[in-house]
Amino acid sequence: MAEKPTTVEVKILDKDYLVSCPDEAQDALLQAARHLDTKMREIRASGKVFGTERIAVMAALNITHDLLERDTMSDTASSILSTMDKKLDSALDSALDSTSNRALGDTSGR
Repeated sequence: MAEKPTTVEVKILDKDYLVSCPDEAQDALLQAARHLDTKMREIRASGKVFGTERIAVMAALNITHDLLERDTMSDTASSILSTMDKKLDSALDSALDSTSNRALGDTSGR
């Protein structure tokens, strides 16, 4: 049976919000709310964006951009690691072939 969600109070840009979430997700929710609050305060402090709704949209765009940038970097790192893995496999295969050929008495000079 699913557990009944708990209501958690979070404060974002000096306003209280009640959010329902499972007990095991409370810490993550509070951390997310603190992160959002920090980003919104930074945007408000810049003096370039006015109004809570606009500040929230800019914070959401900035946070989303950061997440997408991390995903892109992660994809790039995965691609690099995959290429390195293939090169390493190839080098090891060549080294093993060379060692096997020498062990068998191959004198072709490879």
